[in-house]
Amino acid sequence: MEKGSGSGGTPFFENLGTFFRKCIFSVLSVGPIPNHIAFIMDGNRRYAKKRNLVEGAGHRAGFLALMSMLRYSYELGVKYVTIYAFSIENFKRRPEEVQSVMDLMQEKIEELIKEESIVNHYGVRIHFIGNLKLLSAPARLAAERAMLVTAGNSKAVLSICVAYTSTNEIMHAVEESCLEKWGEIRELNARGVECGLTELEGYEKDEARHLINLTDIEKRLYMAVAPDPDIMIRTSGETRLSNFLLWQSQYCYLDSPSVLWPDIGFWHLLWAIMNFQRNNFYLEKKKKQL
Repeated sequence: MEKGSGSGGTPFFENLGTFFRKCIFSVLSVGPIPNHIAFIMDGNRRYAKKRNLVEGAGHRAGFLALMSMLRYSYELGVKYVTIYAFSIENFKRRPEEVQSVMDLMQEKIEELIKEESIVNHYGVRIHFIGNLKLLSAPARLAAERAMLVTAGNSKAVLSICVAYTSTNEIMHAVEESCLEKWGEIRELNARGVECGLTELEGYEKDEARHLINLTDIEKRLYMAVAPDPDIMIRTSGETRLSNFLLWQSQYCYLDSPSVLWPDIGFWHLLWAIMNFQRNNFYLEKKKKQL
């Protein structure tokens, strides 16, 4: 099973592997190809513990696995990839572990935007999703630089969820919607237009133009930068979403291979896409019933 981009394979075997994948993808392309794949990268710490590796080694191995998944996804023609890198809940871990992850995050972000990186090879635009204020200053600055440097890329999109939970995303979107609506009401009041309870009493007549609707919230979600995922893959055999993309995952296919994240490979992704294709008719039918 193929490993990450740092496997040290010779150019001949790398080219052979690329040709092999293209052949498989050409067959796979007969069916529907997912536009957006989301990954919950579960099992880095267990991977390190299982192999008696030093702390942080599992996350480094997980980064190599991520590079492989990105390459395979973009080779297939998947435009949007989203990864769950670090939850807000993860900040409750030991301070030393959190700091280690922040340092590693900064290092890997800087690797991502190097000229020869996979991001530039496939023309990928990077978005960091979540409450970035919670990150360490160096990691936050690296994230901001990556978004700035890749802003002109348009062939594919990588959304990296850090300091993220879905409940926080929804709460933020509601707060932003309320603030904007309140601003509109204050502006109208300043112009002498009555916008108090008497205005809202006409709900059925004028559809209460100052009330918040679904569209107001959806366009202020962090993940408004991408369509809803078609496939969500969570490694280590878990089927929980763990507060990830709860708003967006109503009609996506959930795949839960038993391998730990650093062990995920090409065949796991292929199997997930084949199962998605098998279930796509049902999923599309459910979407149309909205």
